[in-house]
Amino acid sequence: MKITISSSDELTRIDNFLSKRLNEFSRSKIQKLIKESSITVNDRIVNKNFKLSSGDIIQIDDNSLYLKKENKKLKEWDFPLEVIFKDKDFAIINKPLGIISHPSSTNNTKTLVNILLKKFKKELASHPDPIRPGIVHRLDRDTTGVMIIPFNEYSHWKIADQFKNRTIQKKYIALTWGEWNVDKGIIENKLLRNKKNPLKFQSSKEGRLATSKFKLISKGKYFSSINFFPKTGRTHQIRVHCSENGFPIVGDELYGGGLNKLNEYSSEVRKKLIPLFTEHGGHFLHAAEISFLHPVSNERIVFKSKPSKSFQSVLKLIKDDEI
Repeated sequence: MKITISSSDELTRIDNFLSKRLNEFSRSKIQKLIKESSITVNDRIVNKNFKLSSGDIIQIDDNSLYLKKENKKLKEWDFPLEVIFKDKDFAIINKPLGIISHPSSTNNTKTLVNILLKKFKKELASHPDPIRPGIVHRLDRDTTGVMIIPFNEYSHWKIADQFKNRTIQKKYIALTWGEWNVDKGIIENKLLRNKKNPLKFQSSKEGRLATSKFKLISKGKYFSSINFFPKTGRTHQIRVHCSENGFPIVGDELYGGGLNKLNEYSSEVRKKLIPLFTEHGGHFLHAAEISFLHPVSNERIVFKSKPSKSFQSVLKLIKDDEI
């Protein structure tokens, strides 16, 4: 088995990484295999606390893992998926709302990977990673928008390398509570996992650097729409940057932007917004554009996707200064 490391797993210890990826095995089992040299990185023997880099290739001896073929095979899921572009090397999709990117210990049947296995069965048949085929970067469960889906090891590596070197350009649209008092700027801090709630991240003197450029699209009476251009790709980066600056993303329960905030507004505003927020069904963050070098031709290419109709309806209300 081969696994190529994406930017989102950079600096993770190899034993921690594999105990999560191969969740049917204990961490001690993984450490034992590393010690026995049954697991290597870039064809080199490493120790259990080796920290991974984006683009690293982990090679695992399947015989040592005693993995049965049926255990490695993930189920396909026939779920609607918008394909924006596709060639022999990769596809660009518009990720649906409410779906996690890859299988976890609690969900290995209703994820984006399961959808990809159905949609791109032939293209992903020879992908070297049986756990996360086609996943080189991630979007949160309720974040929608453009994602790159590499079909083979070479494309995966070339795209992962661009994430590592931060040459991939991304643009997001966020709807936030409140009126931003600046039109553009840069938010930069270090993010660390919250000790009290491991699902959350927060700014810290330690942690990993997170940098986001932003530009105001429009602001209404109560809400704002913002373009974000993240330079780094830390987990929950834009969500934390909005929340800690006092403008949480609409619908983001984890970071203080839940819909119970509507109780602070008039009944007229609530009446207008509740149907749109309910129809959307999650937080309002959309990956609208991505630009990168084609893994084979090396040409810079750009792909865009539009947010949902409910998302666009709220954008228009803000632009027209109705909310």
